[in-house]
Amino acid sequence: METVKGKTIIITGASAGVGEATAKLCAAEGANVVIAARSKKELMALAKSLGKNALAVVTDVAKTQDCTALLNAAVEKFGQIDGLVNNAGFNSRGAVEAVALEAMEQIIEVNLKAPIRLCKMVLPHLRASGGGAIVNVASLAGRVPLDHEATYSASKFGLRGFSFAMAEELYGTGISVSVVSPGPIDTGFIMSDIEGVPDMVFSQPMSSADDVARAIIASLKDGKRERVMNVMSGILANLAYFAPSLRTALKPRLEAKGRKVKAKYIAARNG
Repeated sequence: METVKGKTIIITGASAGVGEATAKLCAAEGANVVIAARSKKELMALAKSLGKNALAVVTDVAKTQDCTALLNAAVEKFGQIDGLVNNAGFNSRGAVEAVALEAMEQIIEVNLKAPIRLCKMVLPHLRASGGGAIVNVASLAGRVPLDHEATYSASKFGLRGFSFAMAEELYGTGISVSVVSPGPIDTGFIMSDIEGVPDMVFSQPMSSADDVARAIIASLKDGKRERVMNVMSGILANLAYFAPSLRTALKPRLEAKGRKVKAKYIAARNG
Protein backbone atom coordinates (compact mmCIF):
# COMPACT_ATOMS: atom_id res chain seq x y z
CA MET A 1 0.00 0.00 0.00
CA GLU A 2 2.03 2.96 -1.27
CA THR A 3 -0.67 5.41 -0.24
CA VAL A 4 -3.77 5.39 1.93
CA LYS A 5 -5.56 7.76 -0.44
CA GLY A 6 -8.80 6.15 -1.59
CA LYS A 7 -8.22 3.14 0.69
CA THR A 8 -10.65 2.01 3.37
CA ILE A 9 -8.94 1.75 6.75
CA ILE A 10 -10.57 0.42 9.93
CA ILE A 11 -9.20 1.86 13.18
CA THR A 12 -10.19 0.49 16.57
CA GLY A 13 -9.93 2.45 19.78
CA ALA A 14 -10.52 5.55 17.67
CA SER A 15 -12.48 7.79 20.02
CA ALA A 16 -9.38 9.33 21.62
CA GLY A 17 -5.60 9.30 21.77
CA VAL A 18 -3.62 7.37 19.17
CA GLY A 19 -6.71 6.03 17.40
CA GLU A 20 -8.20 9.50 16.99
CA ALA A 21 -4.88 10.90 15.75
CA THR A 22 -4.52 8.03 13.26
CA ALA A 23 -8.04 8.60 11.93
CA LYS A 24 -7.38 12.31 11.44
CA LEU A 25 -4.09 11.74 9.62
CA CYS A 26 -5.57 8.99 7.43
CA ALA A 27 -8.52 11.22 6.52
CA ALA A 28 -6.17 14.11 5.76
CA GLU A 29 -4.38 11.86 3.27
CA GLY A 30 -7.65 10.98 1.53
CA ALA A 31 -8.49 7.62 3.08
CA ASN A 32 -11.95 6.33 3.90
CA VAL A 33 -11.80 5.83 7.65
CA VAL A 34 -13.99 3.46 9.63
CA ILE A 35 -13.60 4.38 13.27
CA ALA A 36 -14.58 1.99 16.04
CA ALA A 37 -14.82 2.37 19.81
CA ARG A 38 -17.31 1.93 22.64
CA SER A 39 -17.64 5.68 23.33
CA LYS A 40 -20.53 6.68 21.09
CA LYS A 41 -20.57 10.42 21.77
CA GLU A 42 -16.86 10.95 21.10
CA LEU A 43 -16.90 8.59 18.12
CA MET A 44 -19.80 10.33 16.41
CA ALA A 45 -18.26 13.75 17.00
CA LEU A 46 -14.99 12.61 15.43
CA ALA A 47 -16.76 11.12 12.41
CA LYS A 48 -18.65 14.38 11.88
CA SER A 49 -15.42 16.37 11.98
CA LEU A 50 -13.78 14.07 9.44
CA GLY A 51 -16.54 14.46 6.84
CA LYS A 52 -18.31 12.21 4.39
CA ASN A 53 -15.43 9.74 4.04
CA ALA A 54 -15.68 8.69 7.67
CA LEU A 55 -17.93 6.08 9.22
CA ALA A 56 -18.38 5.61 12.96
CA VAL A 57 -19.35 2.15 14.23
CA VAL A 58 -19.87 1.75 17.97
CA THR A 59 -17.93 -1.42 18.73
CA ASP A 60 -16.85 -3.49 21.70
CA VAL A 61 -13.93 -5.40 20.20
CA ALA A 62 -14.24 -8.03 22.94
CA LYS A 63 -17.52 -9.16 21.34
CA THR A 64 -17.38 -11.25 18.16
CA GLN A 65 -20.77 -10.01 16.99
CA ASP A 66 -19.59 -6.40 17.23
CA CYS A 67 -16.48 -7.21 15.18
CA THR A 68 -18.63 -8.86 12.51
CA ALA A 69 -20.92 -5.83 12.40
CA LEU A 70 -17.91 -3.51 12.11
CA LEU A 71 -16.51 -5.30 9.06
CA ASN A 72 -19.93 -5.56 7.43
CA ALA A 73 -20.60 -1.85 7.95
CA ALA A 74 -17.26 -0.94 6.37
CA VAL A 75 -17.98 -3.02 3.26
CA GLU A 76 -21.55 -1.76 3.00
CA LYS A 77 -20.40 1.87 3.15
CA PHE A 78 -17.19 1.80 1.11
CA GLY A 79 -17.34 -1.46 -0.87
CA GLN A 80 -14.12 -3.00 0.43
CA ILE A 81 -11.54 -3.04 3.22
CA ASP A 82 -7.88 -2.29 2.55
CA GLY A 83 -6.40 -1.90 6.01
CA LEU A 84 -6.93 -2.65 9.68
CA VAL A 85 -5.36 -0.88 12.64
CA ASN A 86 -5.81 -2.79 15.89
CA ASN A 87 -5.31 0.01 18.39
CA ALA A 88 -7.95 -0.57 21.08
CA GLY A 89 -6.36 -1.23 24.45
CA PHE A 90 -7.16 -1.77 28.11
CA ASN A 91 -5.02 -1.87 31.23
CA SER A 92 -5.35 -2.30 34.97
CA ARG A 93 -2.11 -1.61 36.80
CA GLY A 94 -0.77 -3.13 39.98
CA ALA A 95 0.83 -6.28 41.33
CA VAL A 96 -0.71 -9.55 40.15
CA GLU A 97 -1.94 -10.27 43.66
CA ALA A 98 -3.72 -6.90 43.83
CA VAL A 99 -5.37 -6.67 40.40
CA ALA A 100 -8.87 -8.12 40.12
CA LEU A 101 -9.09 -11.31 38.07
CA GLU A 102 -11.88 -9.79 35.97
CA ALA A 103 -9.60 -6.90 35.02
CA MET A 104 -6.78 -9.26 34.07
CA GLU A 105 -9.14 -11.21 31.85
CA GLN A 106 -10.37 -8.01 30.23
CA ILE A 107 -6.79 -7.03 29.37
CA ILE A 108 -6.36 -10.30 27.47
CA GLU A 109 -9.78 -9.96 25.82
CA VAL A 110 -9.15 -6.46 24.48
CA ASN A 111 -5.39 -6.43 23.88
CA LEU A 112 -4.84 -9.93 22.53
CA LYS A 113 -7.98 -11.90 21.70
CA ALA A 114 -9.70 -8.99 19.96
CA PRO A 115 -6.87 -8.19 17.52
CA ILE A 116 -6.35 -11.89 16.82
CA ARG A 117 -10.08 -12.17 16.09
CA LEU A 118 -10.16 -9.13 13.81
CA CYS A 119 -7.00 -10.22 11.97
CA LYS A 120 -8.65 -13.56 11.21
CA MET A 121 -11.96 -11.99 10.21
CA VAL A 122 -10.52 -9.26 7.97
CA LEU A 123 -8.35 -11.55 5.84
CA PRO A 124 -11.07 -12.55 3.33
CA HIS A 125 -11.84 -8.87 2.80
CA LEU A 126 -8.18 -7.98 2.23
CA ARG A 127 -7.82 -10.84 -0.22
CA ALA A 128 -10.94 -9.66 -2.04
CA SER A 129 -9.35 -6.21 -2.31
CA GLY A 130 -6.23 -7.69 -3.87
CA GLY A 131 -4.07 -7.12 -0.80
CA GLY A 132 -3.83 -4.79 2.12
CA ALA A 133 -2.21 -4.07 5.44
CA ILE A 134 -2.73 -4.88 9.11
CA VAL A 135 -1.03 -2.83 11.83
CA ASN A 136 -1.17 -4.05 15.41
CA VAL A 137 -0.29 -1.53 18.12
CA ALA A 138 1.83 -3.28 20.73
CA SER A 139 4.21 -1.69 23.25
CA LEU A 140 7.75 -1.72 24.59
CA ALA A 141 6.08 -3.72 27.37
CA GLY A 142 5.82 -6.44 24.74
CA ARG A 143 9.60 -6.47 24.35
CA VAL A 144 10.66 -6.56 28.00
CA PRO A 145 8.62 -7.77 31.02
CA LEU A 146 7.13 -4.90 33.00
CA ASP A 147 6.31 -5.61 36.64
CA HIS A 148 3.08 -4.13 37.99
CA GLU A 149 1.74 -4.43 34.45
CA ALA A 150 2.34 -8.16 34.09
CA THR A 151 -0.87 -9.06 32.25
CA TYR A 152 -0.61 -6.03 29.97
CA SER A 153 2.97 -7.00 29.21
CA ALA A 154 1.90 -10.56 28.48
CA SER A 155 -0.83 -9.36 26.11
CA LYS A 156 1.64 -7.27 24.12
CA PHE A 157 4.25 -10.05 24.01
CA GLY A 158 1.53 -12.30 22.66
CA LEU A 159 0.38 -9.76 20.09
CA ARG A 160 3.91 -9.30 18.77
CA GLY A 161 4.43 -13.04 18.48
CA PHE A 162 1.13 -13.56 16.73
CA SER A 163 1.79 -10.67 14.34
CA PHE A 164 5.25 -11.88 13.35
CA ALA A 165 4.03 -15.43 12.77
CA MET A 166 1.05 -14.22 10.74
CA ALA A 167 3.33 -12.01 8.65
CA GLU A 168 5.38 -15.09 7.75
CA GLU A 169 2.25 -17.00 6.76
CA LEU A 170 1.15 -14.15 4.49
CA TYR A 171 4.54 -13.45 2.93
CA GLY A 172 4.15 -12.95 -0.81
CA THR A 173 0.36 -12.58 -0.72
CA GLY A 174 0.27 -8.79 -0.89
CA ILE A 175 -1.02 -8.59 2.69
CA SER A 176 1.39 -7.16 5.24
CA VAL A 177 1.27 -7.45 9.02
CA SER A 178 3.16 -4.84 11.02
CA VAL A 179 3.67 -3.97 14.66
CA VAL A 180 4.13 -0.52 16.16
CA SER A 181 5.74 -0.71 19.61
CA PRO A 182 5.76 2.65 21.40
CA GLY A 183 7.00 3.48 24.84
CA PRO A 184 5.00 5.92 26.98
CA ILE A 185 2.51 8.09 25.07
CA ASP A 186 1.16 11.40 26.29
CA THR A 187 -2.51 10.38 26.23
CA GLY A 188 -5.19 9.59 28.78
CA PHE A 189 -4.18 5.90 28.68
CA ILE A 190 -1.25 6.86 30.91
CA MET A 191 -1.96 10.37 32.11
CA SER A 192 -5.40 9.63 33.58
CA ASP A 193 -3.79 7.06 35.91
CA ILE A 194 -0.37 8.64 36.27
CA GLU A 195 0.04 7.77 39.96
CA GLY A 196 -0.55 4.09 39.17
CA VAL A 197 1.90 3.94 36.25
CA PRO A 198 5.21 2.26 37.21
CA ASP A 199 8.08 4.74 37.60
CA MET A 200 10.09 2.71 35.09
CA VAL A 201 7.73 3.76 32.30
CA PHE A 202 8.63 7.42 32.71
CA SER A 203 12.34 6.70 32.35
CA GLN A 204 11.80 6.53 28.59
CA PRO A 205 11.09 9.42 26.20
CA MET A 206 7.41 10.34 25.85
CA SER A 207 5.80 10.19 22.40
CA SER A 208 2.75 12.12 21.29
CA ALA A 209 -0.35 10.52 19.80
CA ASP A 210 0.58 12.09 16.47
CA ASP A 211 4.05 10.51 16.62
CA VAL A 212 2.54 7.06 16.97
CA ALA A 213 -0.12 7.78 14.35
CA ARG A 214 2.57 8.69 11.83
CA ALA A 215 4.35 5.41 12.56
CA ILE A 216 1.09 3.51 12.05
CA ILE A 217 0.42 5.16 8.69
CA ALA A 218 4.00 4.56 7.56
CA SER A 219 3.52 0.88 8.43
CA LEU A 220 0.26 0.71 6.48
CA LYS A 221 2.16 2.01 3.46
CA ASP A 222 5.38 0.00 3.57
CA GLY A 223 4.49 -3.08 5.62
CA LYS A 224 7.64 -2.84 7.75
CA ARG A 225 7.65 -5.65 10.29
CA GLU A 226 8.03 -3.44 13.38
CA ARG A 227 8.52 0.19 14.27
CA VAL A 228 9.81 0.91 17.78
CA MET A 229 9.49 4.26 19.51
CA ASN A 230 12.06 5.39 20.19
CA VAL A 231 15.01 3.50 18.76
CA MET A 232 17.21 3.75 21.86
CA SER A 233 14.34 2.60 24.08
CA GLY A 234 13.94 -0.41 21.82
CA ILE A 235 17.64 -1.24 22.08
CA LEU A 236 17.49 -0.90 25.86
CA ALA A 237 14.43 -3.17 25.97
CA ASN A 238 16.22 -5.81 23.92
CA LEU A 239 19.27 -5.68 26.17
CA ALA A 240 17.08 -6.00 29.25
CA TYR A 241 15.22 -8.96 27.74
CA PHE A 242 18.29 -10.90 26.65
CA ALA A 243 20.35 -9.98 29.72
CA PRO A 244 18.04 -10.07 32.77
CA SER A 245 20.97 -9.41 35.10
CA LEU A 246 21.62 -6.14 33.28
CA ARG A 247 17.98 -5.18 33.73
CA THR A 248 18.25 -5.91 37.44
CA ALA A 249 21.37 -3.75 37.68
CA LEU A 250 19.87 -0.83 35.74
CA LYS A 251 16.42 -0.95 37.29
CA PRO A 252 17.08 1.24 40.37
CA ARG A 253 18.68 3.96 38.25
CA LEU A 254 15.88 3.91 35.67
CA GLU A 255 13.19 3.95 38.35
CA ALA A 256 14.85 6.93 40.02
CA LYS A 257 14.95 8.78 36.72
CA GLY A 258 11.32 7.85 36.04
CA ARG A 259 10.18 9.10 39.46
CA LYS A 260 11.66 12.53 38.77
CA VAL A 261 10.02 12.78 35.35
CA LYS A 262 6.72 11.51 36.72
CA ALA A 263 6.80 14.08 39.52
CA LYS A 264 7.22 16.86 36.97
CA TYR A 265 4.15 15.69 35.02
CA ILE A 266 2.10 15.48 38.22
CA ALA A 267 3.24 18.95 39.29
CA ALA A 268 2.37 20.40 35.89
CA ARG A 269 -1.06 18.76 36.00
CA ASN A 270 -1.77 20.13 39.45
CA GLY A 271 -0.75 23.62 38.39
